[in-house]
Amino acid sequence: MLYRCFKWYPMNKQIVIPLFIGFVVGFVLTYMLLNPPVTLVTLMSDPHSSHEMKDLSGPEQNPGEHHSDEEFHRLQDHSVADEMAQRVKVLCWVMTGPTNHEKKAKHVKNTWGKRCNILLFMSSQEDDSLPAVALPVKEGRDNLWSKTKEAFKYVYRNHVNEADWFLKADDDTYVILENLRYMLFPHNPNEPIYYGCRFKPFVKQGYMSGGAGYVLSREAVKRFAERALPNNTICSASNGGSEDVEMGKCMEAVGVVAGDSRDSLGRGRFFPFVPEHHLIPGHSPKSFWYWKYIYYESTEGMECCSDNAVSFHYVSPNQMYVLEYLIYHLRPYGISYKAEMPVLPSMDSPSSNSNLVSVSKPVSILKPIR
Repeated sequence: MLYRCFKWYPMNKQIVIPLFIGFVVGFVLTYMLLNPPVTLVTLMSDPHSSHEMKDLSGPEQNPGEHHSDEEFHRLQDHSVADEMAQRVKVLCWVMTGPTNHEKKAKHVKNTWGKRCNILLFMSSQEDDSLPAVALPVKEGRDNLWSKTKEAFKYVYRNHVNEADWFLKADDDTYVILENLRYMLFPHNPNEPIYYGCRFKPFVKQGYMSGGAGYVLSREAVKRFAERALPNNTICSASNGGSEDVEMGKCMEAVGVVAGDSRDSLGRGRFFPFVPEHHLIPGHSPKSFWYWKYIYYESTEGMECCSDNAVSFHYVSPNQMYVLEYLIYHLRPYGISYKAEMPVLPSMDSPSSNSNLVSVSKPVSILKPIR
């Protein structure tokens, strides 16, 4: 009886094959939509999270560099940048981990990191080639706040008197040190202040995005190490929590001012994403979290970004070398730019920046070209 009720008919091969192919294609597409591979996400758009960056690595061979004796490099005058590097000393410490020493950290060292006065990589494992400091912490996003605290403790104990400003960056952050020093030049490192991409929730005065990088004055580092960290009532003793938010809470609790890092035209200098994200109108919807977090009114397009931008985040190791080339090597023929060492009215000595003006708002110190 059952056989008579359910009679099977032979299927045409011309139907079976397309049906099977359709099933396979549908399964693959569904899987890719639910679990997009890092490379696909990166090719289609700029990354917006550390998850999208975790499997990226840089070139196996060093791309090399142009030399100062080459035709167009002989024409450039970097004396102002050289002097600024001596007048505004910046220690850079870069958040990394053992799995990223080769994949990411070494590419920071090969590119923008070499322009820091002091460059340190904070990890849980030593690596003399970077160099990386082995901090007494566990790895993982749940321990970033712990690593940040231990990193600043190390900096305070070993280097606090060797620099004026102390920059924290990630191993997927790209920093233009010359522009950072230009921004910091009129500010006093003995004042309690820090700068970065300022977000507005969670902390009354706002806090600085961790990915875009933030820079503390010498006084800010001292207050963090001497007054904030020992006091668990004002600075969290836990390992977890959002590193940048917790830092913002600690800074506010000890009177460190969240400074305005915008230029004199109100354009941003520190950015939590790659340039494409900020430069292309409509790249992200207004419902995207960034528009709710950003402290100052921000625009899309060329008006977003200062000509003296300092940092970009979620920069892949390969893109580090692309930015390095575009910023430091590509030159449009026939266009030259003359920069002079800024002179501030409040400066008494040309060899010291200990008596610079104390300001937390944007300042323009650029001389006009004559």
